[in-house]
Amino acid sequence: MKTYEFTARTTEEAVSAGLESLGLSISEVKVDIIEEGSKGLFGLFGSRPAKVRFTVEEDEAEDEVHNLFDGMLEEKVEKKAEKKAEKPAEKKAPKAEKKEKPAKEEKKVEEKAAKEEAPKTEKPARKPKENKKPVEEKPVEKKEIVPAEQADRSTPAGKAQEFLQELTKLMNVPVSVAVSTDEEGNVHVNMEGDTLGILIGRRGETLDALQYLTSLQVNKGKSEYTRVTLDTENYRAKREEALIRLANRMANRCQKTGRKVSMEPMNPYERRILHSALQDHPAVTTHSEGDEPNRHVVITLKK
Repeated sequence: MKTYEFTARTTEEAVSAGLESLGLSISEVKVDIIEEGSKGLFGLFGSRPAKVRFTVEEDEAEDEVHNLFDGMLEEKVEKKAEKKAEKPAEKKAPKAEKKEKPAKEEKKVEEKAAKEEAPKTEKPARKPKENKKPVEEKPVEKKEIVPAEQADRSTPAGKAQEFLQELTKLMNVPVSVAVSTDEEGNVHVNMEGDTLGILIGRRGETLDALQYLTSLQVNKGKSEYTRVTLDTENYRAKREEALIRLANRMANRCQKTGRKVSMEPMNPYERRILHSALQDHPAVTTHSEGDEPNRHVVITLKK
């Protein structure tokens, strides 16, 4: 009996490596797992390789070694015999080649003459390649930005306007910042000229962030809170319409299937739009689940 030990990252890899190294199949050996590998913490710390032991019958191993050795000897004897038999043939080979050379040269001359005598077929003229005109990219239409009326910098609206004018200038997004104040004292800001939607971002995330920063600037050092609403290119209204359509479509799905429908995570402003859109629905009701930023609206059937 002979034993061999192999290690690898996993038990399967250690067994495969051992069989390949010994040139044996799994039925010809006995495999004992000494230690199973472990990945450790996060796959980095405390990892251990797997270790296996192969037990091979001596008779089988020795027979294989002897068979290999005998086969190698037989191959050497056969090669020597072949070399001896080829030696006289190799000496005669050059004479045969010398005689065959003229015949080959005659064939080449005949082939050349046949080619010259054969009528040449005229190749069809190639059509000139049409020069494809490069596709001209349409330039992005730039809106003419008309500066908005400057508000009093001491008022909340003026502070919001001045802050956003400086911020968009640093962002290299030229826009016109118009501000207004409603009867309750809330500030409404509209930025025009952002044709690429840079100030909107993915699902309004950039616009919400700008609105939050502007609100902090306006309410800095004040006891009374002033609400700031920020919009650009009429995005808020378009988003509200899209959310209302989505809410009605998901409510119909909930009503047809009888199962609750979980919406994707949204900010508080968009969740309020969904709740408001379905608050008078006769068949479904809504509520919010989860924690920020994964809080989402769930639509269920009314009991």
